[in-house]
Amino acid sequence: MEKGFSKQGDLLSNASYGAVISNPMTQLSTEDPWAIVDLVDDSKKWKDMTTKEKIFRVFGNGLKILSAVSLLYFFICSLDLLASAFRLISGKTAGTIFRQNKLMQNPVVGLMIGILGTVLVQSSSTSTSIVVSMVGTNVLTVGMAIPIIMGSNIGTSVTNTIVSFAQIGNKNEFRRAFAGAIVHDIFNWLTVFVLFTVELICQPIFGVGYLEWLSGIAVGKINSSASTDGEINILKEITDPVVGLVIQIDQNVIKGWANDDPNYENASLIRQCGGNITDPIPCEGIFLFENTTIKDWSIGLILLAISLFVLCGSMICLVKILNSMMKGHIANVIKHIVNAKIPYLPWLTGYIALLVGAGMTFIVRSSSVFTSALNPLIGIGFISIERVYPLTLGSNVGTTTTALLAAFAASPDALHDTLQIALVHLFFNVTGILLFYPIPFMRLPIPMAKFLGDVTAKYRWFAIVSLVGMFFVLPAAVLGLSVAGTVALQCVGIPFLIIIVATIVINVLQKKSPAFLPPVLRNWMWLPEFCRSLEPYDRQLSRLSCCNRFSQDGKEKTVNVVTEISSKPLSGESVP
Repeated sequence: MEKGFSKQGDLLSNASYGAVISNPMTQLSTEDPWAIVDLVDDSKKWKDMTTKEKIFRVFGNGLKILSAVSLLYFFICSLDLLASAFRLISGKTAGTIFRQNKLMQNPVVGLMIGILGTVLVQSSSTSTSIVVSMVGTNVLTVGMAIPIIMGSNIGTSVTNTIVSFAQIGNKNEFRRAFAGAIVHDIFNWLTVFVLFTVELICQPIFGVGYLEWLSGIAVGKINSSASTDGEINILKEITDPVVGLVIQIDQNVIKGWANDDPNYENASLIRQCGGNITDPIPCEGIFLFENTTIKDWSIGLILLAISLFVLCGSMICLVKILNSMMKGHIANVIKHIVNAKIPYLPWLTGYIALLVGAGMTFIVRSSSVFTSALNPLIGIGFISIERVYPLTLGSNVGTTTTALLAAFAASPDALHDTLQIALVHLFFNVTGILLFYPIPFMRLPIPMAKFLGDVTAKYRWFAIVSLVGMFFVLPAAVLGLSVAGTVALQCVGIPFLIIIVATIVINVLQKKSPAFLPPVLRNWMWLPEFCRSLEPYDRQLSRLSCCNRFSQDGKEKTVNVVTEISSKPLSGESVP
């Protein structure tokens, strides 16, 4: 990466990819924090060991593998518990948020409802299945449902981002882990920005949006009698023995709330033995909160604390075990094989990774679980961001199978519309891949994720701010403005978008063609420091003992370095 010195760090400095934040540091490192880490094995060589030492080595390695698999299992179970906790805390909101018909006539509001709804239920599979069922019952039209499907793609990546915080204690590991998580968010946001704009432009001109038109063609000759209830859910079968002992959620209640079914008006999300309001549903064995009198939201808070404790504990232990295992010659060979390219056909490697990501997500039926399981490997430097990127894109495609299966389970007369909206989910992700993967210089999420990884490595509190802002504050603010009326939303939203677009354009011109800009706009030094740097905020947060560890490392006098994102993702030195 290129670097330039200035007396005051620029937040909106010259960069190829948007606004930039100055990185204070005491010295420049020549090491590339994004390179694959080769861990040195300082243990005794096998040939120098005694028989007893060899037995202990084999036993120890076997124990490590067993421990890693067990921790991964509990990690996946904690994700399931976390999803249940959010559903219980959000309560009826998780279902009714999808039923705001008047609001969802505004596509921007529909997009934000998709984000917020998916964050609340912690599953894009659940939210898209709800949307599919609502289309099947004519609660929503296909056109109204498209922005919600787009938003659900953004909301599903919150889990992976939360998981990356388990490595916040180590700066370089957190740099890589957060970048590996945020690359998913960036891809989804960029795809939404492009396709949402296309939909808004095409709708008034052609009377139909791109995704609605393409999916309509695909289902044009579908036989409405071809309905199936077949479903594959390996992950649920694996985690249910443990999660089912703690909590069991009745998914029909969420769908009943979404479809405004009066039978579910006062229903509890916790599965009731003997049935829940309507159809009798027997409990799958005894579980901890069976027949409890505690309110749903209280149980949700308890499960949230338990799941976060198990998630963080299992992740920290898993990272330590993986660190101890990924040493020596054999481990380094495996690392380089995983990150290597196919001889003579290097361009084909990424597409194979896409298929692997799609296949693995189809098997476990959760993109969140698959991408979150990769996160510790990214953090310790076992897998590069360049390799994780196609795996993540493949997982986006793999998760669309849930909506497709939900569509085929619909009644024959509703199959056409439900299958169409399920295909919208598929075509959205496929189009995003075609936009941001085949052409190397269009793989913008990779350098953007690395930039944000560098920023959060210096200002770790910024990761928390970005997480809350991206998945909670922004959707909630848009929904609040939409309640006030379309005029209020436009008066705030349009100037905000103009400022963002103008900032990006000026940054690009500052980098590529500064001569086209007036002298005052060739840098951002004329802005107050708090408008162009995170330094003032970091100074204030560093005064708080609880936030001191998330501010800059060290108390030495710092030098502001303006970090610029190069168009070459792996170029040069970078700020440690």
